[in-house]
Amino acid sequence: MAFNLIPKEEKFFELFDQQAAHNVEAARVFQELVKNWAAESPLQRKLQDIEHEADITTHEIYDKLNRTFITPFDREDIHALGSELDDVVDIVQSVASRMQLFHVERVNEDLAVMAEIFLNATENVRKAVLELKKSEKTRRIEDYCIEVNRLENAGDRALEQALSRLFNGKPDPLEVIKWKEIYEGLEAAIDKCEDVAETIQGILVKNA
Repeated sequence: MAFNLIPKEEKFFELFDQQAAHNVEAARVFQELVKNWAAESPLQRKLQDIEHEADITTHEIYDKLNRTFITPFDREDIHALGSELDDVVDIVQSVASRMQLFHVERVNEDLAVMAEIFLNATENVRKAVLELKKSEKTRRIEDYCIEVNRLENAGDRALEQALSRLFNGKPDPLEVIKWKEIYEGLEAAIDKCEDVAETIQGILVKNA
């Protein structure tokens, strides 16, 4: 299947790659935070810095969109892709912040499993974004998007298992409230990766 994007403005692809790289970096920092949990860890600040950098990149995308007459693909898709990539970092930074605010004392294997799934999802999103400007790489992009979808399903299953263990027996109600929000927040970040993949697939279809 041919994929014909008109490369009138390459800067958009560079900015998308920057956003996708922010996502991967945030996922790696979050995974490291989970492995070496400490409420006052400097990794919390690192996540905040990444989130700030991602916001700047998003504003650059919007600004360039407003100033560019001929774009490589539909303007609404450029806006959607930039916004969704930014959301990924926002969500995971919020999860880490919640863990700090909730005074989480220790993390568990369920969260570690979900963090690994999240990292894999961001890595596959970045691979898809990197190939987006290459007209001959449509099949490869589709493969990456399919993998993100598989990972989202894995994230759903991991969430179900985590919640099942959380509600097992007679748990402390406050612990249930805290961990339910943490688990569901991280699953929302994985879901957002799937949203990005679906937007990319939509771009492929429109420009086939």
